[in-house]
Amino acid sequence: MEATDSLRGVLQELGILLRERQKRGLKRITLSRDSVERLRNLPHRLVSQPKPVPELSATAPAATAHAPSAPGVAPFSQAGPSPLASAPAARMPENDTKTEEAIVPAQNPPPPSRASEKLTPPEGPATAQIAWLRQKAEESLRCQELGTLRNAMVFSSGDPTSRLMLVGEAPGEEEEREGAPFVGPAGQKLIKVLSAMGLSRETVYISNVVKYRPKMGDGRFQGAKNRAPTTEEVRACRPFLLAEIAVIKPAVIVALGATAAMGLLDLAECTVSRMRNRFHDLHGIPVMITYHPSYLLRCEGKPEELQEKRKVWEDMMLVMERLGMPISDQQRRYFLR
Repeated sequence: MEATDSLRGVLQELGILLRERQKRGLKRITLSRDSVERLRNLPHRLVSQPKPVPELSATAPAATAHAPSAPGVAPFSQAGPSPLASAPAARMPENDTKTEEAIVPAQNPPPPSRASEKLTPPEGPATAQIAWLRQKAEESLRCQELGTLRNAMVFSSGDPTSRLMLVGEAPGEEEEREGAPFVGPAGQKLIKVLSAMGLSRETVYISNVVKYRPKMGDGRFQGAKNRAPTTEEVRACRPFLLAEIAVIKPAVIVALGATAAMGLLDLAECTVSRMRNRFHDLHGIPVMITYHPSYLLRCEGKPEELQEKRKVWEDMMLVMERLGMPISDQQRRYFLR
């Protein structure tokens, strides 16, 4: 019982020290995480009997390998493993020569891992379920482990009970700063498209395939520079988007741009000019692929501007028809010469 007596002595000395400090008016002390873990396991060690270290032999049982621990109408103008297995085991200081006893790992929740993520929100209103998914995305390591995405998450905005869902590719500088998708110049263009349909951003649900702004280099000197997300980044974030869709249950989804279409439909490649103006299927939900609003911005002032706007408008009129929305003669003539 020498080890047990030694531990009792340590606790007694600790008690004396704490009482003395309390008398001097000290109300709190700072402990390292390692110290907290050791103190948490002391009671168990007091009731445990020392066990000799068995000699290794050919017949000794092999140690169990633990797995690592590891989303008025006007036309738009130019304007994983077991939690117990992944918890770190407490250990004695490196200079302690006493025989180490069996120690129950601390019952702290393990860090989230890719293997343990479950994206099925609890029953409740859609707003609460989306809030739950947002929290899960913030806690997840799935995307940040890539090391190619910035830290500020931009999840979604709008009405989670809407019948229309719009999906972009990834947040840019303005979106990262505001914490909402499509709030920059491309977002203003999207608002004009919605206004031409008789809608607003508050009456639809808007999200992105990738929930973080992709880095340029190490991200420290990125400034206003943006880039499209990679296939790996899209696939890492896709489960959150699919979980959102399961909650929203939209009647129609609009994929804004090729990257959004590839991520949404899990495509190896996509050419918007070839895949637009018709519906594609995502688990029974019709998906319309059209040009990203930033493409319309790049077309402004060019000879093809009116023609490209008409293409997007034709796509959106098909969406309106699918949703049962009325389309006036004036709307049908938008962007025709």
